[in-house]
Amino acid sequence: MNKNTIWAILLIGAILVGFSIYNSKVAKEQQREQFVRDSIARQEAMEAIRQEERNKPQAVPGEQGLEIQESVTAPGEKYSNTFLNQSLQGEESFYVLENDKIKVSFTNKGGQPYSLQIKDFKTYNGDSLLFFSGPTNKLTLDLYAGEQINTGDFFLVPNYIEESNSLTFSLYFDQDAYIEYIYVLEKESYLLNMIINLVGMDRFIPRNVTQLDLNWNVDIRHLEKGFDNEKNYSTISYKFPSTKDVEKLGQRKAEASESIKTRVEWVAYQQQFFSAILIADQNFNSGDLSYRFYDPSNTDTLLMNCRAYMQIPYQSSAEHSIPLQFYFGPNGFYSLKAYDRSFEKIIPLGGVLVSWISRFLIIPSFNFLNRFISNYGLIILLMTIFIKLIISPFTYRSHMSSAKMRVLKPEIDKINEKYPKKEDAMKKQQETMALYKKTGVSVMGGCWPMLFQMPILFAMFRFFPGSIELRQEGFLWADDLSGYDSILDLPFKIPLYGDHISLFALLMALSMFFYSKMNMKQQASSQQMPGMQGMMLYFMPLMMLVVCNNLSAALSYYYLLSNLVTMLQTWIMQRFFVDEDKLYKQLKEKAEKSPATPKKSKFQQRLEEMQRQQQQQMKNRK
Repeated sequence: MNKNTIWAILLIGAILVGFSIYNSKVAKEQQREQFVRDSIARQEAMEAIRQEERNKPQAVPGEQGLEIQESVTAPGEKYSNTFLNQSLQGEESFYVLENDKIKVSFTNKGGQPYSLQIKDFKTYNGDSLLFFSGPTNKLTLDLYAGEQINTGDFFLVPNYIEESNSLTFSLYFDQDAYIEYIYVLEKESYLLNMIINLVGMDRFIPRNVTQLDLNWNVDIRHLEKGFDNEKNYSTISYKFPSTKDVEKLGQRKAEASESIKTRVEWVAYQQQFFSAILIADQNFNSGDLSYRFYDPSNTDTLLMNCRAYMQIPYQSSAEHSIPLQFYFGPNGFYSLKAYDRSFEKIIPLGGVLVSWISRFLIIPSFNFLNRFISNYGLIILLMTIFIKLIISPFTYRSHMSSAKMRVLKPEIDKINEKYPKKEDAMKKQQETMALYKKTGVSVMGGCWPMLFQMPILFAMFRFFPGSIELRQEGFLWADDLSGYDSILDLPFKIPLYGDHISLFALLMALSMFFYSKMNMKQQASSQQMPGMQGMMLYFMPLMMLVVCNNLSAALSYYYLLSNLVTMLQTWIMQRFFVDEDKLYKQLKEKAEKSPATPKKSKFQQRLEEMQRQQQQQMKNRK
């Protein structure tokens, strides 16, 4: 491979990546402009609804002949306020706000969301995708208004306005004082707007109260193929207002909790591919977050319970408004990024370096290919070839380094015969390193492809299981590339391995075995320890088989392709680019032209000094 070929490959890769990044930036700018326009229109619409609510006569309990009573609790009544006691009684009814994206059902019991359906998506079993549903899901306000109350205990007065696709619930304390929830669902959007209005409540809430408690409890349903895989990518995330980074309670834990003492901008209940995000425009003062996973065999097909007890700032006034927003939708990287609130960072892309590779190489390349190709198996194949081409100069360098060490094996054998004793190990090492120095062989040359490839492998490990584009997309025998593939379901569960056999994982392990065997033949056997050979040849493929059996089929498929392409590269280089006889002559000529005692590097000098000290210590012990 000459320099022109290498530069051509790098130039092609740079053009593809640059074109993808440019297109993604243009799309982001367009989405952001549209989001700003929608936000302005949303605020105008919300203000119009609030004004309409003020001007419209309300059906309050006082209009039905009830008189206001103060501070005296009658026998059998829970509260001293007659309006509140009347609101404890009622019949539960349901109301729906719906657009092309989501369908949210509300109950008048607490005036809160009861269920959420995300349209255009199905569960793995083919059912409608209900993210949450049932009476255990709560969104309640907890406050002290002369007595401690929780809005979830009361039946609120509903009012549906069809023209604006909005729904209002009101809880009255008297004819002029009430708590009001206004929900507005935008067209073709995953955003549900909510305003909490406290009208005339300054007469009931003490002036020294500076915050209210908002309790948000959601039971997220089990939606994907494998419970454990879905669990591994589900958690609670949150963001501080002063940073773009996103914090997580942790992943792959049975349960977790955290108390946050500072302000929070938003909280996300994050499932593998979908999220419910609560955004406070004025930020939360603080909060307590927790989640716990259900047992996989639970009969209600629930995945996890998420709880947030958030403190909202409050200022005593005749009318106090608290603007909130919900995002109920899929975890698509670019769709979340368009909101410009760091939502996209809930997607688990790994640490700084791995995340950078995913954001600027993997995701743009994947989306670029997805514009022209609908077969995701073919997209993964092309991505594998593309990545291998990018690092091919380093692969070539590694292969040449191995070839040089291989042709020098007769010279290494002579050095080993010259210093057979253990006490001469330092001299043997010094002469070996001197030979490498004279011939220009780098003992670290074979590490370059691994150095560049490992972050990409980790990026793929993060990308495939969390990519919603692969969700329920089939390829060959795999019916869902985001989950594990299975050619045989076992009647029992093997610890660590699972209760099925993944063919992609099995083929990947076999390819790793044959690649290791092929690679060992290319290495100088005198430089390899037998124990290391056995680990690379048998232990690593077996370990990867166990690990990948329950992971994304796309991930195992990518590792399989990566091994096959690497094997093909090795064969091509060995067949067409390496002449060992010619290479040996070149190395001998270079060694003859080199000075008899080549200059030692500082690292080499330190290494030799350490070896001298070790030998001296061994002699002293004797």
